[in-house]
Amino acid sequence: MGNPDHDHLYRIAESQGGYFTTWQAHQAGFSDERLSYYAKNGLFSRIRRGIYRLTRFPMSHFEDLIVAWLRTGPDSAISHESALALYDLSDIIPSEVHVMVPRTASRRRNGIRLHTSRITPTEITTRDGLPVTTVTRTIADVARSGLPEEHIRQAIEEALDRGLSNARALRKAAERYGGRARRLILKTLGMGEA
Repeated sequence: MGNPDHDHLYRIAESQGGYFTTWQAHQAGFSDERLSYYAKNGLFSRIRRGIYRLTRFPMSHFEDLIVAWLRTGPDSAISHESALALYDLSDIIPSEVHVMVPRTASRRRNGIRLHTSRITPTEITTRDGLPVTTVTRTIADVARSGLPEEHIRQAIEEALDRGLSNARALRKAAERYGGRARRLILKTLGMGEA
């Protein structure tokens, strides 16, 4: 490994709330020994095996989500109940971090609930430095997954009140996903059967 490129590592970490993986550090020229040295000397904080934070960045309130996303790879996105929590659209505290991953990523990881539904790039956005399913897609996902109706209603009403989604986008998602998602979204919008 050559000389470590601190600027390159900083740019990576900055885009991820100050966090980075061992693999990303290696790409910036940091050996395992150098990572250990900087962790012992306080430049890096070791969060868990393979994941660090630049100490000049404050610890994120969403560290568990950042760690889960870094563990599942750059093509993943925070989803379902975890996305609701990130958007502050629900009182639910998920027992696992929910992450949408490509269909090819099927390895189990402790504390992470993987979802492999088909998703388009327009259904992913960024919030607090994390890729996350859009509010509309999140609502459709949690409605399809069986989240209690009162939490779906709360999420929809909050999203509409705060301008995070709109009735047109929600109706479109209801028609696209059908089933329970359609019924609960249209009911909350006052357009469906009771």
